[in-house]
Amino acid sequence: MANGKKFDYRVVEKRNGWAAEIIRQISARRTTISKREMGFATEAEATEWAEKTLAEFVQNQIERNKRKALQRSANEAKEEAADLD
Repeated sequence: MANGKKFDYRVVEKRNGWAAEIIRQISARRTTISKREMGFATEAEATEWAEKTLAEFVQNQIERNKRKALQRSANEAKEEAADLD
C-alpha cells in the first residue's frame, strides 16, 4: 500500500483575504475540505493557523480511532459471547 499523507492543508487567496483549509485525501484523485478558516490578512497568518490546526486535527483523529477500535473490539467480544450461549 502506498504511504501518503491523508491530511494536509492548503492556503488560497480569496476576495476578502486569505483562507486556510485542512484537506483530506479521499482517493488518488479526490480530496475534501475537513475544516476551513477564512479572512486572514496575510498568507503567513493563514499558514500558521493551518499548521497549528492540522496538528490538533490529526491528534484528534488518532484519539478518535483508538476509541472506535476499543469500542469495536468490545462489541466483537459481546457478539462472540452471545454466539457461545
